[in-house]
Formats: sequence, structure tokens, C-alpha cells
Amino acid sequence: MKNQSSITIVLLMNLSEVHATISVLFIFFLLIYLMTVFSNFLIILLVVICAHLHTPMYFFLGNLAFLDMSYSSVTAPSMLFHLITKHWFMSLSECKAQMFFVMYFAGSEVLLLASMSYDRYVAVCRPLHYSQLMSWGICAQMAFFVWSIAFLVAITHMICLRRLTFCGPNRIQNFFCDLPHLFQISCTDTTINVLVLLIVGGVLASAAFVATFYPYVRIFRAVLRIRTSDGKSKAFSTCTSHLTVVIMYYASVAFIYLVPDTSNLLTLNRVVTVIYTLITPLLNPLIYSLRSKDLKAALQRAL
Repeated sequence: MKNQSSITIVLLMNLSEVHATISVLFIFFLLIYLMTVFSNFLIILLVVICAHLHTPMYFFLGNLAFLDMSYSSVTAPSMLFHLITKHWFMSLSECKAQMFFVMYFAGSEVLLLASMSYDRYVAVCRPLHYSQLMSWGICAQMAFFVWSIAFLVAITHMICLRRLTFCGPNRIQNFFCDLPHLFQISCTDTTINVLVLLIVGGVLASAAFVATFYPYVRIFRAVLRIRTSDGKSKAFSTCTSHLTVVIMYYASVAFIYLVPDTSNLLTLNRVVTVIYTLITPLLNPLIYSLRSKDLKAALQRAL
């Protein structure tokens, strides 16, 4: 293995080889990316300039919009460049850098969704203590925790990645770089790296999953005890947007990383990956915008 030359170029998965299809995909994905950046930036702007949106719920929503915009910007421009140039490759250093930011923003979003679940639990189940349990100091600490833990997880994998050498094959089955794909093209034993991924990623994913969905168990119990239908509808309306985003996010992640990557499911896996990386960051602000009366009112006043 030591006599083999190390690779410096990584070949990515070609989304299409038909010229007409490439043009259509480029225009379609470009429009999606521009709409994603615009809609998420608009939410951030509204949360900042509108005083009545200075609440914990919209504070976390602004963080989510920034994460969606950043995550999409890590993968979409690169994919658009490869589509228009038909050069489906990047340097190994660029691949590692993209992998770091993909892991960082994805990990941050998982933890942020868990924080937003706690916010919704306090709003529904502890409304009289909401201002105390969700003070600005606590919200800032939760946001700092989310960004810090995600950074530590991503940098841990980057440090462990330095022990690996890559000597081929240099083709990965995706249009962006992710940690499992780098393991596949390594000629070094990846047992330690996989073990770190399972332990760190498993603990983070399990903790985030429980912290995200357990509050909704308490919320549903509290809502069922409400006697009036109007009260139940009002309580559910405060959680519908977040729950929709959570289910959509976890369903995409589960399919991409848990379903075996077989030849029969390769096309479907590509479609879900595109939805996860491009469509979901666009749908999140649209879901919140359509469900939130305060956000729609703020947009109307701003316009």
C-alpha cells in the first residue's frame, strides 16, 4: 500500500450526461438555490428588524434560516459549477473542506431542531414560566451549545481523518463529499475512524433524536387534556411548522444514511439526496412563513 501513489483528485457522481437534461437541471437547481438564499435571508432580516419577532421562537428560527442558507451554499454552488463545466471532480483538499462544513452545518441543525422542540414544549406545557425558562440568556447559551458541539464533532472527525491516506479508487457515489464516501476511497484501515463515527455520531444523533421527539410526547399529552377544540387547535398550531420540518429532515437523513446503497436504490438515493441538500433548505422557510401569522404580518409591514 505504501508504494501506491496518493490521489489528489476526487471524481464525483455525474447527475446527467445528456446535454439537454444538464441545461434543464442547471436552471432548475440555480433557481432553487437563489430562492433558498433569498427566502432564508429574508427571514433573518425580518427577525432582526421587527421588534415583535424578538422572541425565543423566532431567535431559533433565524438560526435555522442561517443554517439552511449556509448548508445549501456548501453544496449547491459546487454542484452548479460541475453541471455547467461538466467537470465532475475536485481536489482532495477541497473535498475534505466541503465535508467539514457539511458535517458542521448538518450537526448544528440536528441540535437546533432539538432546542426548538424544547422551546415548543415550554410554550405549550409551561406557558406561565415561559419567560423564565426561555430567557434571552438561556436562549443564547442553547445557541452557543448547538454551534460549539457541532464544531467539536466536525473537528474531531477532521483530526481523525488525517491518519488516513487515499490511493484509489478515487470515485465517490455522490455529487458532494461526505465522511462515509472518504472512507470508501481510503487505502488505510478505517476501523478507528468508523468507530469514532459510530460513537460520536451515534451519541449525538441519539441524544438529538430523543431531545427532539420526547417533548412532543409531553406536548400531545398536554393537548389531549384540553377540553375545547379551539384550545387544542391553538396548541397544535404552535408546533405544526416545527414538527413538519423535523419529520421531513429526519426522514431524508434516515433514508440516505440507513438504507443500503444498492444498485436498485441508487437513483432513488440520488433523488432523496438532492431533496435533502437543496429542496429542504428551501421548504423550511416556506413552511414557517405559511404557518406563522406573525411572520406573514412582519413581511407585509416590511413590504
